[in-house]
Amino acid sequence: MSYLDKRLGFIAKTIPGATGVFHKYQLDFCCGGNKTLGEVTANSRIDPQVISAELDALLALSETQKSWGEASNLELIDHILMRYHDVHRQQLPELIRLANRVETVHSEHPECPLGLANYLEKMQAELEQHMCKEENILFPMLAHGAGSMANGPVFMMRREHDDHGEHLAMLERLTYGMQHPKGACNTWRALYLGLRTFKEDLMEHIHLENNILFDRVDGQEARKPVVKIVDPLTETPVTHKDCCGHCS
Repeated sequence: MSYLDKRLGFIAKTIPGATGVFHKYQLDFCCGGNKTLGEVTANSRIDPQVISAELDALLALSETQKSWGEASNLELIDHILMRYHDVHRQQLPELIRLANRVETVHSEHPECPLGLANYLEKMQAELEQHMCKEENILFPMLAHGAGSMANGPVFMMRREHDDHGEHLAMLERLTYGMQHPKGACNTWRALYLGLRTFKEDLMEHIHLENNILFDRVDGQEARKPVVKIVDPLTETPVTHKDCCGHCS
């Protein structure tokens, strides 16, 4: 796809992760968001084709879908590590940076997500610990056919997935359903786009582990209880039986 005639602000709010690419090349997508990629690279040493290739890769990543039910444990683990663990480690630092920017510049706005950056930092720390435990303990066990010996670690990871679901619900509350206000700047729009993408990725991540990988160990999917949570927008109880019991 050609992005030369596309405005940076448009790209930032339509391609998840594009803001990270722009920061890598020091392109102003906020105040300078009305300029096209062609315009900002015309008199610089930056190759717009290289940027376009990175944007295409992000777009393909967000569109790629595959059924993993028939994959081996090793194949599924490799996919989870590359598609979700590595991606979360890229997503969260950028989301924290964007959140800090929005809170600093728009702190007086009635819909400013005050406290979001700190909450994302908390999520980042907890998710990093969680992923490290999977990478260093549980996944090697499953890759080598540990079977029932993995029941204990699987139980703990399921419990932590429930916590991740609670965190996603809190993100919804802090951001008014991840809906930016009318007239929001490009940074605010990019932040909420990134948050929605992170939420979708984390939900799919948890689904693959809870409902496929972990179910091969403990068979809990068929016995999973209904979990009630409160809708962050209406404050009314909502019942889910999806990935971790908290995701919508």
